[in-house]
Amino acid sequence: MTPLYYAISAVLVAWHSLLSLVLPADGGMSWVLSIIGLTLVIRAALIPLFVKQIKSSRNMQLIQPKVKELQKKYGHDREKLAQETMKLYKESGTNPFASCLPILIQMPIFLALFRLLDHAAKNQQGNGFLTDSLAKSFGDSEIFGVMKINATFVSPAGSVAVQVLAAFLVVAMTATTFTTQRQLMSKNMPSDAMSGPYAQQQKMLLYVLPVVFAVGGIAFPIGVLFYWTTSNLWTMGQQFYVIRNNPAPGTPAFTAKAERDRAKAARHDAPAAAEVVESEQPEQERRSAQRQQPRRQTRQQRRKSGGGRPTDQPNSEGEQQ
Repeated sequence: MTPLYYAISAVLVAWHSLLSLVLPADGGMSWVLSIIGLTLVIRAALIPLFVKQIKSSRNMQLIQPKVKELQKKYGHDREKLAQETMKLYKESGTNPFASCLPILIQMPIFLALFRLLDHAAKNQQGNGFLTDSLAKSFGDSEIFGVMKINATFVSPAGSVAVQVLAAFLVVAMTATTFTTQRQLMSKNMPSDAMSGPYAQQQKMLLYVLPVVFAVGGIAFPIGVLFYWTTSNLWTMGQQFYVIRNNPAPGTPAFTAKAERDRAKAARHDAPAAAEVVESEQPEQERRSAQRQQPRRQTRQQRRKSGGGRPTDQPNSEGEQQ
């Protein structure tokens, strides 16, 4: 854990130094915002892993029909089924464990932050770049002067406000976990993948993970709850962006994106069509004006209409008629 202590404390102390320019250095808000800044840095660093997770999840969804065929063909032979399934994963470039990478990597970071906060609160002892004086400030800091950052729901240090805030953060952490998983299943999974083993795994995570976080969350310090809730909000927003802009084929999100693209194309084509019509109007008016010119008539037609020119014929006396 020592390398993690140095890495996490370096980012935490850097944010705290920056925020101390505008906020009290020993105040709880400066440390809470430093934890949120630490979360954003960590999640930004994990974007490549998240992209890999999305690609792996998509591949898992797309190969589910082939997995079902293998199950029908080799259902009587578990060893052969496992071999053929792993061969299919390898050919399609799919890692069934890639979807767990971000959370597996975050767990040591989460534990390291928990230990940093615990040591600072109980022993006023620093780790890594978090010196003893900073550890004392970190452990003793209070949010709004009434809620200690190291307090928990089950150990509120005699403050009802701590329990209210901790309960709110636990509910937010649980709700964002459930919404993120539900969003993936309802929008970015094809219908033929909803009954396979991968779908069963996703359904299990949909209900198990929120319960785990809700039960464990009541024992987490408020500072750690801020970290995990912020991380969940990042995950939910990041996944919403990816599903909206790059959905898996054959999913409701893919259909919705196609409809948005068609509507966007229609809006762009309408002004262009209007410009073409307007440019054609002067030419059409000119042609209409040309067609409205009177036709030349014959002498007989002019006589019948009374519009002929009189003929100048002199009479016998030299006068004109």
